[in-house]
Amino acid sequence: MDQRRAELGEFLRTRRARLKPQDVGLPDHGRRRRVPGLRREELSQLAGVSVAYYTRLEQGEAGNVSAEVLESIARALRLTDSEHAHLMHLAKPRQPRRTSVARPQRARPGLLRLLDAITDIPAYVTGRRAEILAWNPMAAALFGDWSRLPPAERNWARMIFLRPEYRELFVDWEQKQIDAVSALRMEAGTHPDDRGLSALVGELSVRNEDFRRLWATHDVKEKQSGVQRLRHPLVGDLTLHYDSYRPAGDTEQCLVTYYAESSGPAEEALRLLASWGVDATRAGDTGSLWVGHVGQAPPSTPSAG
Repeated sequence: MDQRRAELGEFLRTRRARLKPQDVGLPDHGRRRRVPGLRREELSQLAGVSVAYYTRLEQGEAGNVSAEVLESIARALRLTDSEHAHLMHLAKPRQPRRTSVARPQRARPGLLRLLDAITDIPAYVTGRRAEILAWNPMAAALFGDWSRLPPAERNWARMIFLRPEYRELFVDWEQKQIDAVSALRMEAGTHPDDRGLSALVGELSVRNEDFRRLWATHDVKEKQSGVQRLRHPLVGDLTLHYDSYRPAGDTEQCLVTYYAESSGPAEEALRLLASWGVDATRAGDTGSLWVGHVGQAPPSTPSAG
């Protein structure tokens, strides 16, 4: 079976399993269900497609799917915008490039110039494989001195699932794991020919049980803004807001910034980190990423390659 069709079938099954009859306006006659969620015939009825055709879709046996059918299924499954986009990528994959070698990404020059200008709040640039491509000193003070890591290890997915210090940093640890996997799953659907991304998913699946469990849920999400609660080893608890910005037409890189509410304790904590500079990194344990040369790190020269 084609891997892309298998992914599509599994995604449809997991979305169907989370819906109950009452969620979609169908009567529930109280009969015990052998499987969670809607039955295939119920979903087919909602989508206006035959049970036989929908079954072939879930089994990875259907050929080309029309846009109209996909839209009907997306509405029936109550997909979010991110899930809708993921469905379209799975059903209508782009033609693979001539070469799919896992070449390292480098931050775009325009993003580097913008990053150089951001000095008072944490900011960094990420790539499509969750790499940290570039960052400013404030980001290093907040999240750790990434220049101490080999380039291949400067990756959010790797750090969250393979470096124990990040379990202590993020207060909502389980949600942070979910967000990381959901974003990576979204990227995998958008870039199905990326060997580097496939290798990363394979490695994390082997090395971490939590990642393997969350990857199997097929959840997808593209988080553009939100709130992050941290327990920093030097300044304690702080709550920050974050926003992500993508250059027009760019599906591979984005700039992420963190900021605190005005006149609040988190804003004061960021000021302390900024003023301490190198001295702040000397306050922790020698094995921590918060020890090193944060204040001396060039704001934008590090890259994934």
